[in-house]
Amino acid sequence: MNQSHAIDAFGALAHDTRLQIFRLLVQRGPMGTPAMEVGRLLDLKPSTLSGHLATLKRAGLVETERQHREVLYSPRFDAVNGLVRFLLEDCCGGDEDACAGLELPRT
Repeated sequence: MNQSHAIDAFGALAHDTRLQIFRLLVQRGPMGTPAMEVGRLLDLKPSTLSGHLATLKRAGLVETERQHREVLYSPRFDAVNGLVRFLLEDCCGGDEDACAGLELPRT
């Protein structure tokens, strides 16, 4: 992940509602959650929800799958791992002992 993508991802998550949506999708797992269910669980109007989901999708944090008339949203765990890797890639200047308490994502 490069700095520009990291900024887009952090920008997308730097909003209370979008962070709630993303955390809900992570809790529900990779099988996906219908947009209407996300809205119901978080008490969001469809127009508000669609804008937030579009922002998360543009940032590469969620993906969609159409099933009949529903659109399922799921978190992109690879993108989240890439974001964490980006943050920690130069952790402690390479001193593994200094970073012992961190669980670094596997590459």
